[in-house]
Amino acid sequence: MVFVAWEARAWCLGVSLSASYLHATKRKDIFENSAHEVYSTGPTSVPPQDPHQTTNRKHSSNNALRPLPPRNPRLPLRPFLRQSHARRQQPGARRPSQQPPHIHQLSPTFFLWRAAQIEPDAPCIYHTNARGQIVQRSYGETASRARGLAYFLRKQGFKRVGILASNTPAFLESIFGIGAAGAVNVAINYRLKAEDLEYIFEHAEVDSILVDREFVGLLAGFQRKFPRVRLIVDEDTDGVEGEYDRVVREGWAEDERRGAQGWEGLETQVPDEDGLIALAYTSGTTAKPKGVEYTHRSCYLAALANVIESNLNSHISSADRCHYLWTLPMFHAMGWTFPWAVTAVRGTHYTLRKIEYPEIWRLLKTESISHFNAAPTVNTLLCADPNAEALPEPVRVTVAASPPSAHLFETMEGLNLHPVHVYGLTETYGPVTKGYHMPGWRDLPTKEKYAKMARQGHGFIASLPARVIKTNQDDSGSWEQPADDGRILDVVQDGKEIGEIVFVGNLCARGYYKDPAATRKLFQGGVLHSGDLAVWHPDGAIQILDRAKDIIISGGENISSVALEGMLVTHPDLLEAACVGVKDEKWGEAPKAFVTVKEGREKGSVTGEDIIRWAKETSGISRFMVPKEVEVLEELPKTSTGKVRKNVLREWAKGGEEGGG
Repeated sequence: MVFVAWEARAWCLGVSLSASYLHATKRKDIFENSAHEVYSTGPTSVPPQDPHQTTNRKHSSNNALRPLPPRNPRLPLRPFLRQSHARRQQPGARRPSQQPPHIHQLSPTFFLWRAAQIEPDAPCIYHTNARGQIVQRSYGETASRARGLAYFLRKQGFKRVGILASNTPAFLESIFGIGAAGAVNVAINYRLKAEDLEYIFEHAEVDSILVDREFVGLLAGFQRKFPRVRLIVDEDTDGVEGEYDRVVREGWAEDERRGAQGWEGLETQVPDEDGLIALAYTSGTTAKPKGVEYTHRSCYLAALANVIESNLNSHISSADRCHYLWTLPMFHAMGWTFPWAVTAVRGTHYTLRKIEYPEIWRLLKTESISHFNAAPTVNTLLCADPNAEALPEPVRVTVAASPPSAHLFETMEGLNLHPVHVYGLTETYGPVTKGYHMPGWRDLPTKEKYAKMARQGHGFIASLPARVIKTNQDDSGSWEQPADDGRILDVVQDGKEIGEIVFVGNLCARGYYKDPAATRKLFQGGVLHSGDLAVWHPDGAIQILDRAKDIIISGGENISSVALEGMLVTHPDLLEAACVGVKDEKWGEAPKAFVTVKEGREKGSVTGEDIIRWAKETSGISRFMVPKEVEVLEELPKTSTGKVRKNVLREWAKGGEEGGG
């Protein structure tokens, strides 16, 4: 009953917030023609300046005010229980820290303190450390360690803290400790090249970095360039030895020196919920990574939305609480805000240093895992692992990062892995839509049911509905221009007209750090542009067809690479498929498929010619969609988060190289 009541309150909060947004759209006078600029808060003040300019901290711990990207008049305001940005920043207006005591500035850091207060002995972390030993910590212990880190950061004056680690207890503790210290979290992908790591940490202006011992060598060049940036090395062993553990103890001593204030002396309730809590960097596969600005408020709301949409408080297994398995990297869009979401429901975090499918199956079978998140690629390989077998109890699997196939969902359900299909971007704090299962689908033919499950669905409860807008396609094949002289017009909800998915609402990021031009482009027309092409069905569900740059135009027909890939993987011997466009003298462009085969098939037993013949004669694929070429690879090139690197495949296709060789 407690879980149900708590979830109901969160649901009501989301409804109220959404309702307040609709009311706010009628109040354009508040921010149209405003003479006041909007600034984030800090301990110092600076005169107003051009909002398109940014300050350059150069690794300084000074937390000077920095302008936010300008608000577009079409964007709704957020008046629920708070004053507007513009009103709060007017001369003589109360600062956020002077708000009445009953106004709660939202921050997800509050969730750990709350969990430790309610149930300090509840299991928080289950981890196999770098030595192969099992480490278990309660919520009381985890909160204490996060508190120690927070006081250390305050003592040193660190304001931008990088994290370079796999999914470890130190990573999880740091997410809360950094936030509680009032600092900004800059967690990045440890699989990046050294020069990319250096670029991000320099761009983010970090003054300290928490780094796992395994990855210290990646920072050698950065250390030479910025010797004053403090490295805090985590050994990931027994929680006692190593610099990170010494730092935690030093923080406890600092808390004692300040009068043993504990969490009361930290920022569980921040002075300004619209201040930065994290910079989440994009993958940067075709350009330099961008730092997406995450705020306390939106992370709080995104976490609550994920509690509801992934049913973290509703257990379909015998587990007495959420047992969450960390197959998703915490560095990826702040783990889709699940570090906060799982903590909010006092779930147990099963952290993994690396993805090993036999170990995942062991934990699924022995630890009553109730939830995990993973990209379609990870789920595909998990289902194909020799250890895969139908589990005795169902597990909820939140699936995102790239469009899944209906075939994958059918395979997962056969193993008692029940997909929760969500969709989002780094710029939307991870998931922002969900494919809701409808009762009437139970009686549909199998193929039709799973096809509906593979749609991206409707907007999250904490945001406004996702939309699909009309676009113009120019001679270069670009779908990114606004339609009808810049006006934002929706496509017809007929499941046929193609447009671009856009967002407005609580779960839109503040902008790109130190990149006003990219921020203006992202929010062109007052909406957040996804770059994903989709159709809008009569029931309101959206369905992605492709990225704008991935659509294949053959003889005037638009071929969705996503749809074609979904059809190809129904071949009994194929594991994965990825399709790109190649030049064709007759049709202008034609699809080429790169595929991998299932384990146990002999090399050469499946050829490209076999696949093309099957596609023409057996598959039911439309003739104009049949690949012109099919190349069989040992593995597809992927990013660290499991997305296929189609830019690499295009280069291979252009050069006629097999397997990138």
